[in-house]
Amino acid sequence: MAQNFRHDEILQIAREVGKVTVEGLAGHFNVTTQTIRRDLAELCARGHLTRIHGGAIPPSTVLNPGYEERSHLAVDEKEAMARLCAAQIPDGVSLFLNIGTTTEAVARALLNHKNLMVITNNLNVANILATSPHSEVIVTGGVLRRSDGGLVGDVAAEIIRQFRVDYAVIGIASIAADGILLDHDFREVRVTQAIIQNARKAFLLADAIKYTRHAPVRIGSLADMDAFFTDEPPPAAIAALCTENNVSVHVAQ
Repeated sequence: MAQNFRHDEILQIAREVGKVTVEGLAGHFNVTTQTIRRDLAELCARGHLTRIHGGAIPPSTVLNPGYEERSHLAVDEKEAMARLCAAQIPDGVSLFLNIGTTTEAVARALLNHKNLMVITNNLNVANILATSPHSEVIVTGGVLRRSDGGLVGDVAAEIIRQFRVDYAVIGIASIAADGILLDHDFREVRVTQAIIQNARKAFLLADAIKYTRHAPVRIGSLADMDAFFTDEPPPAAIAALCTENNVSVHVAQ
Protein backbone atom coordinates (compact mmCIF):
# COMPACT_ATOMS: atom_id res chain seq x y z
CA MET A 1 0.00 0.00 0.00
CA ALA A 2 1.38 3.42 -0.92
CA GLN A 3 2.50 5.43 2.06
CA ASN A 4 0.03 8.30 1.58
CA PHE A 5 -2.93 5.88 1.48
CA ARG A 6 -1.61 4.12 4.58
CA HIS A 7 -1.32 7.47 6.36
CA ASP A 8 -4.91 8.35 5.45
CA GLU A 9 -6.18 5.06 6.85
CA ILE A 10 -4.09 5.42 10.02
CA LEU A 11 -5.70 8.82 10.63
CA GLN A 12 -9.16 7.40 9.96
CA ILE A 13 -8.60 4.57 12.46
CA ALA A 14 -7.27 7.02 15.06
CA ARG A 15 -10.33 9.25 14.69
CA GLU A 16 -12.77 6.34 14.89
CA VAL A 17 -11.11 4.36 17.71
CA GLY A 18 -9.39 7.19 19.55
CA LYS A 19 -6.00 5.49 19.57
CA VAL A 20 -3.66 3.47 17.34
CA THR A 21 -0.83 1.16 18.41
CA VAL A 22 2.34 0.22 16.60
CA GLU A 23 1.69 -3.51 16.95
CA GLY A 24 -1.95 -3.22 15.89
CA LEU A 25 -1.16 -1.16 12.80
CA ALA A 26 1.70 -3.44 11.81
CA GLY A 27 -0.69 -6.38 11.84
CA HIS A 28 -3.45 -4.44 10.09
CA PHE A 29 -1.22 -3.38 7.19
CA ASN A 30 1.05 -6.46 7.25
CA VAL A 31 4.19 -4.32 7.49
CA THR A 32 7.02 -4.14 10.02
CA THR A 33 6.77 -2.23 13.28
CA GLN A 34 9.68 -0.06 12.09
CA THR A 35 7.58 1.03 9.10
CA ILE A 36 4.68 1.97 11.36
CA ARG A 37 6.96 3.89 13.72
CA ARG A 38 8.21 5.94 10.77
CA ASP A 39 4.62 6.55 9.67
CA LEU A 40 3.61 7.72 13.14
CA ALA A 41 6.71 9.90 13.48
CA GLU A 42 5.86 11.67 10.22
CA LEU A 43 2.17 12.09 11.10
CA CYS A 44 3.07 13.46 14.53
CA ALA A 45 5.65 15.85 13.04
CA ARG A 46 2.89 17.24 10.83
CA GLY A 47 0.60 17.67 13.83
CA HIS A 48 -1.95 15.08 12.71
CA LEU A 49 -1.35 12.78 15.71
CA THR A 50 0.21 12.96 19.17
CA ARG A 51 2.66 10.25 20.25
CA ILE A 52 1.97 8.12 23.31
CA HIS A 53 3.79 5.07 24.60
CA GLY A 54 3.34 2.30 22.04
CA GLY A 55 1.31 4.32 19.56
CA ALA A 56 -0.48 7.62 18.97
CA ILE A 57 -3.76 9.46 19.54
CA PRO A 58 -5.55 12.30 17.73
CA PRO A 59 -4.23 15.71 18.86
CA SER A 60 -6.10 17.29 21.74
CA THR A 61 -8.30 20.30 21.04
CA VAL A 62 -7.80 21.45 24.62
CA LEU A 63 -4.17 20.79 25.51
CA ASN A 64 -1.30 22.45 23.71
CA PRO A 65 1.60 20.14 22.77
CA GLY A 66 4.50 20.51 25.18
CA TYR A 67 7.10 23.23 24.63
CA GLU A 68 9.86 20.70 23.96
CA GLU A 69 7.76 18.99 21.29
CA ARG A 70 6.79 22.30 19.65
CA SER A 71 10.39 23.50 19.64
CA HIS A 72 11.33 20.53 17.42
CA LEU A 73 8.46 20.89 14.95
CA ALA A 74 9.00 22.60 11.56
CA VAL A 75 12.28 24.14 12.74
CA ASP A 76 13.59 25.02 9.27
CA GLU A 77 10.21 26.38 8.23
CA LYS A 78 9.98 28.62 11.30
CA GLU A 79 13.47 29.98 10.73
CA ALA A 80 12.69 30.72 7.07
CA MET A 81 9.42 32.48 7.96
CA ALA A 82 11.21 34.43 10.68
CA ARG A 83 13.87 35.69 8.27
CA LEU A 84 11.17 36.74 5.81
CA CYS A 85 9.28 38.58 8.55
CA ALA A 86 12.41 40.26 9.94
CA ALA A 87 13.19 41.57 6.46
CA GLN A 88 9.90 43.51 6.60
CA ILE A 89 10.79 45.18 9.91
CA PRO A 90 13.09 48.21 9.62
CA ASP A 91 15.60 49.46 12.17
CA GLY A 92 14.46 51.99 14.73
CA VAL A 93 10.92 50.72 15.36
CA SER A 94 8.92 49.38 18.29
CA LEU A 95 7.25 45.97 18.29
CA PHE A 96 5.47 43.32 20.32
CA LEU A 97 6.50 39.65 20.22
CA ASN A 98 4.13 37.17 21.87
CA ILE A 99 4.56 33.64 23.20
CA GLY A 100 5.67 30.82 20.91
CA THR A 101 8.57 29.03 19.31
CA THR A 102 7.86 30.87 16.05
CA THR A 103 8.23 34.31 17.63
CA GLU A 104 11.41 33.08 19.28
CA ALA A 105 12.72 32.39 15.77
CA VAL A 106 11.78 35.97 14.83
CA ALA A 107 13.75 37.24 17.85
CA ARG A 108 16.83 35.41 16.57
CA ALA A 109 16.29 36.87 13.10
CA LEU A 110 16.18 40.40 14.60
CA LEU A 111 19.49 40.18 16.45
CA ASN A 112 21.31 42.32 13.87
CA HIS A 113 18.60 45.00 13.75
CA LYS A 114 19.45 48.30 15.42
CA ASN A 115 17.56 50.61 17.75
CA LEU A 116 14.57 48.37 18.35
CA MET A 117 12.21 48.58 21.29
CA VAL A 118 10.75 45.12 21.89
CA ILE A 119 7.92 44.49 24.37
CA THR A 120 7.29 40.82 25.05
CA ASN A 121 5.46 38.45 27.37
CA ASN A 122 7.86 35.67 26.35
CA LEU A 123 10.89 35.18 28.62
CA ASN A 124 12.62 33.14 25.92
CA VAL A 125 12.33 36.06 23.48
CA ALA A 126 13.72 38.39 26.14
CA ASN A 127 16.69 36.10 26.76
CA ILE A 128 17.42 35.84 23.03
CA LEU A 129 17.35 39.61 22.48
CA ALA A 130 19.30 40.25 25.69
CA THR A 131 22.39 39.14 23.76
CA SER A 132 22.00 42.08 21.35
CA PRO A 133 23.32 45.51 22.37
CA HIS A 134 21.09 47.14 19.77
CA SER A 135 17.65 46.46 21.25
CA GLU A 136 15.81 47.71 24.30
CA VAL A 137 13.77 44.85 25.76
CA ILE A 138 10.74 45.39 27.98
CA VAL A 139 9.23 42.34 29.68
CA THR A 140 5.61 42.46 30.78
CA GLY A 141 4.54 41.29 34.17
CA GLY A 142 1.98 38.56 34.55
CA VAL A 143 1.61 34.98 35.70
CA LEU A 144 4.62 32.87 34.71
CA ARG A 145 3.69 29.77 32.75
CA ARG A 146 6.64 27.60 33.68
CA SER A 147 6.11 25.15 30.83
CA ASP A 148 7.29 27.63 28.18
CA GLY A 149 8.39 30.86 29.84
CA GLY A 150 5.21 32.72 28.89
CA LEU A 151 3.75 35.56 30.94
CA VAL A 152 -0.06 35.52 30.82
CA GLY A 153 -3.14 37.01 32.42
CA ASP A 154 -4.64 40.43 33.07
CA VAL A 155 -1.45 42.02 34.42
CA ALA A 156 0.42 41.24 31.20
CA ALA A 157 -2.48 42.50 29.08
CA GLU A 158 -2.72 45.75 31.08
CA ILE A 159 0.99 46.48 30.63
CA ILE A 160 0.67 45.83 26.89
CA ARG A 161 -2.09 48.46 26.75
CA GLN A 162 0.34 51.11 28.00
CA PHE A 163 2.08 51.01 24.62
CA ARG A 164 1.23 51.85 21.03
CA VAL A 165 3.86 50.19 18.85
CA ASP A 166 4.69 49.97 15.17
CA TYR A 167 4.46 46.20 14.72
CA ALA A 168 2.89 43.20 16.44
CA VAL A 169 4.44 39.86 15.55
CA ILE A 170 2.34 36.95 16.76
CA GLY A 171 2.30 33.19 16.66
CA ILE A 172 -0.80 31.07 17.26
CA ALA A 173 -1.82 27.45 17.85
CA SER A 174 -4.35 26.96 15.05
CA ILE A 175 -6.01 28.50 12.00
CA ALA A 176 -9.58 27.33 11.33
CA ALA A 177 -10.86 26.79 7.80
CA ASP A 178 -12.70 30.14 7.94
CA GLY A 179 -9.58 32.05 8.98
CA ILE A 180 -10.34 32.26 12.70
CA LEU A 181 -7.14 32.32 14.78
CA LEU A 182 -7.16 30.09 17.87
CA ASP A 183 -5.08 29.22 20.92
CA HIS A 184 -5.33 27.05 24.03
CA ASP A 185 -4.96 29.33 27.08
CA PHE A 186 -7.60 32.05 27.49
CA ARG A 187 -5.16 34.01 29.68
CA GLU A 188 -2.64 34.03 26.84
CA VAL A 189 -5.32 34.96 24.32
CA ARG A 190 -6.23 38.11 26.29
CA VAL A 191 -2.62 39.25 26.00
CA THR A 192 -2.42 38.44 22.29
CA GLN A 193 -5.62 40.36 21.65
CA ALA A 194 -4.18 43.38 23.49
CA ILE A 195 -1.02 43.09 21.40
CA ILE A 196 -2.98 43.17 18.14
CA GLN A 197 -5.18 46.07 19.28
CA ASN A 198 -2.21 48.22 20.27
CA ALA A 199 -0.05 47.88 17.16
CA ARG A 200 -0.19 49.87 13.94
CA LYS A 201 0.55 46.75 11.89
CA ALA A 202 -0.01 43.10 12.84
CA PHE A 203 2.07 40.27 11.38
CA LEU A 204 1.00 36.64 11.76
CA LEU A 205 3.47 33.76 11.42
CA ALA A 206 2.05 30.25 11.08
CA ASP A 207 3.32 27.13 9.34
CA ALA A 208 1.04 24.71 7.48
CA ILE A 209 0.76 22.43 10.53
CA LYS A 210 -1.53 25.05 12.09
CA TYR A 211 -4.28 24.14 9.60
CA THR A 212 -4.42 20.59 10.99
CA ARG A 213 -4.48 21.54 14.67
CA HIS A 214 -7.44 22.52 16.80
CA ALA A 215 -7.69 24.86 19.79
CA PRO A 216 -10.69 26.13 21.76
CA VAL A 217 -10.07 29.85 22.38
CA ARG A 218 -10.67 32.48 19.70
CA ILE A 219 -8.08 35.24 19.24
CA GLY A 220 -9.53 36.97 16.18
CA SER A 221 -9.48 36.60 12.43
CA LEU A 222 -6.76 36.38 9.84
CA ALA A 223 -8.66 39.26 8.20
CA ASP A 224 -7.45 41.48 11.06
CA MET A 225 -3.79 40.98 10.10
CA ASP A 226 -1.72 43.17 7.79
CA ALA A 227 0.63 40.38 6.70
CA PHE A 228 0.70 36.59 6.89
CA PHE A 229 4.03 34.72 6.82
CA THR A 230 3.83 30.99 6.17
CA ASP A 231 5.80 28.10 4.71
CA GLU A 232 3.36 26.88 2.05
CA PRO A 233 0.80 28.58 -0.19
CA PRO A 234 -2.40 28.73 1.91
CA PRO A 235 -5.58 26.82 1.02
CA ALA A 236 -7.86 28.51 -1.51
CA ALA A 237 -10.37 29.77 1.08
CA ILE A 238 -7.62 31.28 3.24
CA ALA A 239 -5.94 32.84 0.20
CA ALA A 240 -9.26 34.38 -0.85
CA LEU A 241 -9.83 35.77 2.66
CA CYS A 242 -6.40 37.40 2.57
CA THR A 243 -7.05 38.91 -0.85
CA GLU A 244 -10.46 40.28 0.17
CA ASN A 245 -9.01 41.92 3.29
CA ASN A 246 -5.71 43.19 1.84
CA VAL A 247 -3.62 40.84 3.93
CA SER A 248 -0.29 40.38 2.17
CA VAL A 249 0.85 36.75 2.05
CA HIS A 250 4.56 35.92 2.21
CA VAL A 251 5.56 32.30 1.57
CA ALA A 252 9.02 31.31 2.79
CA GLN A 253 10.95 29.12 0.38
